[in-house]
Amino acid sequence: MSPNQEILRFGIRANLGQFTVQTLLVFFVGMTIGLERTVVPLLAEEEFAIASSSVILSFVVSFGFVKALLNLFGGRLSESWGRKPVLIAGWLAAVPIPLMIIFAPNWWWIVAANVLMGVNQGLAWSMTVTSKMDLVGEKSRGLATGINEFAGYSGVAVSVLATGYLAASYGLRPVPFYFGLVVILAALGVALVFAKETVHHARHEWSRAGSQPTQAPSFLAVFKLTTWQDRALFSCSQAGLLHKFADALVWVSFPLYFRSKGLDVSQIGLIVGVYGLTWGILQLVTGPLSDRIGRKWPIVAGLYICGAGVWITLWVTGLGPWLLAAALIGAGMALLYPSMLAAVGDVAHPAWRGTSLGVYRMWRDSGYAFGALLIGLVSDTLGFNFGFHLTAVTMFISGTVVALVMCETAPSRRKRAPDWVVLPGFQPAASATEDDHP
Repeated sequence: MSPNQEILRFGIRANLGQFTVQTLLVFFVGMTIGLERTVVPLLAEEEFAIASSSVILSFVVSFGFVKALLNLFGGRLSESWGRKPVLIAGWLAAVPIPLMIIFAPNWWWIVAANVLMGVNQGLAWSMTVTSKMDLVGEKSRGLATGINEFAGYSGVAVSVLATGYLAASYGLRPVPFYFGLVVILAALGVALVFAKETVHHARHEWSRAGSQPTQAPSFLAVFKLTTWQDRALFSCSQAGLLHKFADALVWVSFPLYFRSKGLDVSQIGLIVGVYGLTWGILQLVTGPLSDRIGRKWPIVAGLYICGAGVWITLWVTGLGPWLLAAALIGAGMALLYPSMLAAVGDVAHPAWRGTSLGVYRMWRDSGYAFGALLIGLVSDTLGFNFGFHLTAVTMFISGTVVALVMCETAPSRRKRAPDWVVLPGFQPAASATEDDHP
């Protein structure tokens, strides 16, 4: 085996160093978004005197739409430019964010900072998961996405807990965001020095699959396939969009709801942190579990559990019961999140996987924006608690769609290989032979 061939072996163990670097980077990505999960909604009320739920949720709308668009085009760019340049661009965009929040004279500076947050999350998080899929090959996608999302949402939880403590001790600004600036600069340094290009692994997997295209499929062809033409990809795209209603609710409505119930910043940070930590840790189990039992039913169960957790939050009182409800929502997220990512990876050909993942992530993260708009509108017109009811109902509807429409995609459980010939320029594919192990 030549040195070059050895570099392009698949599996976590075979690529442990680079897999670890990408895992550290997604932990930093999670810490970056976690800076806002407790502190920013409280800034809106306490420093900028904003009472409207719709206005407060506007910073999530700007984040969601920008992240969605960057997911869409970042995946395509990564196939021509490579994964690493897109990753670095995402971290460069993050550098001004803490400074803009520290010095913001009005709420619209926060909204503008969240535009950059959307750029960072859309590029940097996308590249960590795409790079891991490049490195591991077919057999361990559930495990790889589980580890990726575990690291990312553990980063969210750690940052939420840290900023909650710092805000309770030193005020909402500026100290929590000095902490954020250190995180962002550290991540940029790791990306520049230690991250390596992984797109060559995707191209090597494509050649091993025996399905080299006579021409690259168009962006529009991949977009249509991922959005509605393929049953599994459609199911994941709609579930991705609608489940983000729950995450938007936790991000913005939870701090305001629990503040109205008399909890302090550190207690609110604890509740939101438990949600993120449960989501993160359980993905170490649910990701590989989906490799064995399939993707479909963990997605369905996760959506139903999230909906139940949202309703339980309204029905119970007290820090302990609220912590349990937050953990339940996090557990639902842990079931569905890596399973949806892995399902897209199952169906998408290695040659256009980055684009398909980008389309899926575009629909998924636009759920932040659509969710924030609808939750804000319902909360302002019908009452704050109706935003919770809307979110719970949405989870149950989405889960039912997946149960009725989605076909199984996991290699260990599916009835046939993906029909890649539907895209122009592709020949029928033989299954890649995986000689390596996780």
